[in-house]
Amino acid sequence: MKDAGVRMSKSVAALQSELTKIRTGRAHTSLLDHITVEYYGSQVPLSQVANVGVEDSRTLTVTPWEKDMVQVIEKAIMGSDLGLNPASAGTVIRVPLPALTEERRKDMIRVVRHEAEGGRIAVRNIRRDAMHDIKELLKEKLIGKDEEHRAEGEIQTVTDKYIAEIDEVLAVKEAELMEI
Repeated sequence: MKDAGVRMSKSVAALQSELTKIRTGRAHTSLLDHITVEYYGSQVPLSQVANVGVEDSRTLTVTPWEKDMVQVIEKAIMGSDLGLNPASAGTVIRVPLPALTEERRKDMIRVVRHEAEGGRIAVRNIRRDAMHDIKELLKEKLIGKDEEHRAEGEIQTVTDKYIAEIDEVLAVKEAELMEI
């Protein structure tokens, strides 16, 4: 049961990190966290080859540690799924974030809801695995019927708690996306 709880909390944490990538109107360095660039023959995270900072509420700055990385980083940002158009000025790359339109906000909310449903499914799958483990213990006669029912109830309680947590994270993100 502890294992199921830990796995469910990890699912919620994964959802939260996934939702930070979905941007609101504000610039935040975590927007570029998942971008990787080609660096001496291997793919490395952007944060390992450049300094990412916030210039103002709508602009990110990326300062590569090596001058020849400017083009590579620019291509990686353009090729990402974020729809951003970086502009380089010497060794500094500025990434302006376009303003969100009402239609774009609704699209974002649709994406956020889909991500949240994925999180709920992950939690339910963990519950199913835990229930299966309990059935196995009952089958091997390591626990009795009463213990089985009690354990199933506890697992359902933990599941409900984490699904409520996911719903809370979703509500916060939706409100964040709708504020202008």
